Amino acid sequence: MPEKNLPELITLKRLIDEGGKHLEVATSCTVAMDGRQFPVYTIAIGNPSPDVPALGFFGGIHGLERIGTQVVLSFLESLLARLRWDSTLHQQLESMRLVFMPLVNPGGMWQATRCNPQGVDLMRNAPLSAVEKVPFMLGGQRYSHHLPWYRGAEGAPMEPESQAVCDLVERELLTRQFSMALDCHSGFGLRDRVWFPHAHTATPIPHLADIGALEQLFSQSYPNHNYVFEPQSRQYRTHGDLWDYLYLNGTSYSERVFLPLTLEMGSWLWVKKNPRQIFDRIAMFNPTARHRLQRVLRRHLILFDFLMRAANSHGRWLPEGMARTIQHRRALTQWYHT
Repeated sequence: MPEKNLPELITLKRLIDEGGKHLEVATSCTVAMDGRQFPVYTIAIGNPSPDVPALGFFGGIHGLERIGTQVVLSFLESLLARLRWDSTLHQQLESMRLVFMPLVNPGGMWQATRCNPQGVDLMRNAPLSAVEKVPFMLGGQRYSHHLPWYRGAEGAPMEPESQAVCDLVERELLTRQFSMALDCHSGFGLRDRVWFPHAHTATPIPHLADIGALEQLFSQSYPNHNYVFEPQSRQYRTHGDLWDYLYLNGTSYSERVFLPLTLEMGSWLWVKKNPRQIFDRIAMFNPTARHRLQRVLRRHLILFDFLMRAANSHGRWLPEGMARTIQHRRALTQWYHT
């Protein structure tokens, strides 16, 4: 088996086999690396009608952040197990669509780099430039693919992996009146954060009231949660953010609601508990102790399940009229101090 040393891909193929007739599986692109061919799989489950809401889960955009892929796979494995007995899950899937891209950057994961095999950071690769100052290098650079956070050459097409994400979102999510996406990463801070656009500007998004209502709904439903919800721009701004690009293209000329979120797991906490991890570039971004890994894989299932329920029931909580105005003002105060 050519991908025998990439455990996440082995697990993904096993789950595809186990899912059988429940899953619609496609290969968005294939990544050649060290004489191997790594497929980038997309998976869909649930009602394909464009009249129902949809939710997408993404992981492994950065090859070093294996935990993002592992969390998505853990959730997918749970869903497949429940499909054997859970009638309420079957009812949910009759009225919504789920899509998965658990391992976007297998080449990067194979070579243990943040970038893809061409040296491009896939989250700096969209044809979108920041309108405000970004951190030097971290915000995206075009000096060299030998340096981190490389955006790709000016005017070049997006990398196949980035384009595969865009194609799936445009086909499965942006064709619907309501959709959400959750992209799973690690590597920032001591807390787990849920980021939303924008990353290229500090200007609030037009759907700020919807994000505010979603955050309030989660906090009321799970008052003891430990997530920090915030716009990514509150921490730093970047060029080429895929989710900004998709959000802007998907909502600029339409009444549809598309809420892309990023789960940024706080890997500094894992390093704090085991400082030796700082000397290992993979361990810096992933929990290494087995009990800690199991805890991380469990913890986020609540968020994933909530997002499923929220997408399915969006008509009950999306703010309208005066409630929308109130939510917008509350969100401005909470996240933009205005």
